[in-house]
Amino acid sequence: MKLRAEIEQKYKWDLSGYFKDTLEWDNLFNYVKNNYKEILKYENKLNNKENIFSCLEFENKISFNTGLLYVYASLLTKEDSTNSTSQNLLNKIEKLSVEIDENTAFISAEIKELDDEFLNDLISDEKFKNYDLYFKNILKNKKHMLSKNEEKLLAGTDEFSGQFSSIFDKFDTADVKFDDIKDSYGKVYEMNNSVYSKYSQSQDRTLRKNAYISMNGAYGKLNHTITEIYMGSVKSDCFYSKIRHFNSSLEASLYAEEVNKSVYDTLVKCVNDNLSVFHNFFDLKRKILKLDKLAVYDMRAGTMPNEKEYSFEEAYEIVKSATRVLGDDYVAVLDTAKSDRWLDVYANKGKDTGAFSWGFYSKNPVVLLNFENTINDVFTLGHELGHSMHTYYSNKNQPIQKAGYEIFVAEVASTVNEMLIINYLLKNAKTNSEKVYYYDYLFKMFYSTIFRQTLFAEFEEHVHSCYEKGLDTTSQALNDYYYNLNKKYFGENVELVDEIKYEWSRIPHFYSSFYVYKYATGLISAFLIANKICAGDKETLQGYRKFLTMGSTKPPVELLKIAGVDLDNKQTFDYVFNKMQELLKDWEKLI
Repeated sequence: MKLRAEIEQKYKWDLSGYFKDTLEWDNLFNYVKNNYKEILKYENKLNNKENIFSCLEFENKISFNTGLLYVYASLLTKEDSTNSTSQNLLNKIEKLSVEIDENTAFISAEIKELDDEFLNDLISDEKFKNYDLYFKNILKNKKHMLSKNEEKLLAGTDEFSGQFSSIFDKFDTADVKFDDIKDSYGKVYEMNNSVYSKYSQSQDRTLRKNAYISMNGAYGKLNHTITEIYMGSVKSDCFYSKIRHFNSSLEASLYAEEVNKSVYDTLVKCVNDNLSVFHNFFDLKRKILKLDKLAVYDMRAGTMPNEKEYSFEEAYEIVKSATRVLGDDYVAVLDTAKSDRWLDVYANKGKDTGAFSWGFYSKNPVVLLNFENTINDVFTLGHELGHSMHTYYSNKNQPIQKAGYEIFVAEVASTVNEMLIINYLLKNAKTNSEKVYYYDYLFKMFYSTIFRQTLFAEFEEHVHSCYEKGLDTTSQALNDYYYNLNKKYFGENVELVDEIKYEWSRIPHFYSSFYVYKYATGLISAFLIANKICAGDKETLQGYRKFLTMGSTKPPVELLKIAGVDLDNKQTFDYVFNKMQELLKDWEKLI
């Protein structure tokens, strides 16, 4: 794998818009460190509008600078985790952030003590228009907030309670050792996270089987250790939910984003009720691959030999063409993203695996990729740029207090882009074999995003519930439950391998509890939006474009209704599964 210095400059993101260099970063860091305690002059004085406004404005300034420092330092570690200078910057700002949280915890605690009438008056006051959501959340969360001293004490736990995710990340990027793998001809390949996607889609069944076993087996070798790391994260979730008077960590997570549990439960139930749709897909895939029995390691196998490779430039043009239906201004921003180097394209030693979009208010968003020239990378590019465009439009149209959108809707814009890409490719396919390939890709998306993420959601809900009820959460218990859950989901006609029981231990999103189900609701939402837009529904297009600009100005389920999606209605879920059945029939006619 190349060193970062060996990657061409045009394929590396430009972070100079954040800070020119670490000296500039240090100057701001020292300024914040030396001045943030001025906010303490407002302690015990938040009982009138003037003091409240001045305090919130000062806190907003601190928060802005701290956030900017943190994002930049984090991005440097993401591009190369072996850089000790970057890690030192991140350690410094993480420590300072905890100190700031401790010293500003009094603000929400004191405002919580104000009577509801006064808080409602603040909400309606034009001077406080950028803080109205803050006060509304105070009103909503009063019963879950602690005393001022308790909140300050709790804020001090942030430094270590969030370590489980970073421990796993370090382990995942630097310490996991994979066994080399062989193909059916005995040729040996080096295995790592960045090439797994390519090998798992190989035409060589032996290679993809060995890749699957090597990937999951590597984590299985440290199964007990990873179980302890994950259970530490679970215990942390349960502790914070209990101390804030929630009945469960799931309830706390849903409450934070104003999502009814019915949305979560309906998703899980509808997926379980419609597993036969996926089983029909599996059987169709078995026929295409000409196998007696499909195995779990065949799920991502390509349906066409000599699968085409895409250069980064070709992939970018596909994304632009597919999303042109969203408007010329949308495509113009995509051009800017490429020319101004918002993207970090290729893998290098020490770089984070996978892909993400991130950024900070007033700065351009950035995208980390590990581009391997496959069709999957084309979709990943479109996906992450969807995130970036959502961030860009929200930041452009909302004040910083309202620009950030909830995780619940975070996967919608990204997945709309993917749906537009698949529609574009199907529409422009020149042969039936191409259409078969794209149908397969679409259903692999349904499989990976609805089927698998809902399976993951069931797993993490089970583990949290077991801990909350004092039931068995040993590594064997987690492995056994995960294996049996896969048996239920895949059914009798898909062969599993023993190493699948370790798969849960390599899923980084489990360290952001109850995140994964949002991928599934995101795809369901995006499927509806993209299909309506491609059908020429101008109302949906206008609603979706408005949705992109609204940040967190409304609860996420209400924001989706603006874009034409009602997740409170079971018919929304039914529509997707019915449409999947129709698409399967259309696909089968081509074979």
